[in-house]
Amino acid sequence: MAKPIPKVGSRRNGRSSARKSARRIPKGVIHVQTSFNNTIVTVTDVRGRVISWSSAGTCGFKGTRRETPFAAQTAAGNAIRAVVDQGMQRAEVMIKGPGLGRDAALRAIRRSGILLSFVWDVTPMPHNGCRPPKKRRV
Repeated sequence: MAKPIPKVGSRRNGRSSARKSARRIPKGVIHVQTSFNNTIVTVTDVRGRVISWSSAGTCGFKGTRRETPFAAQTAAGNAIRAVVDQGMQRAEVMIKGPGLGRDAALRAIRRSGILLSFVWDVTPMPHNGCRPPKKRRV
């Protein structure tokens, strides 16, 4: 009978990965994605690896309360609290989308004590791309 192949990172072969909280991250990127239904805040390091994330839905807001500015503020606070404990001091902010939570999330990020290098609006804008659907007749 053939030997089972040990899993990479399993304790049996002695290669266990470092704990996530052990990493010190001095600088990162905060991505805020807002839609008309939800707000998602993702904190990554400079290389783009996700450190922490939160959304209005995971903070306990359901239905129409997810799209409120208060829900976006709570989501941003939850995502940033974890990375401040890991030592993040500087960050860049990229905001995408048309939702109500844009300004509220940015206010929560500013209040957290992280120094912001710059704030980018990376909302995708069409240069007259796709043809819109035909007008609705009622």
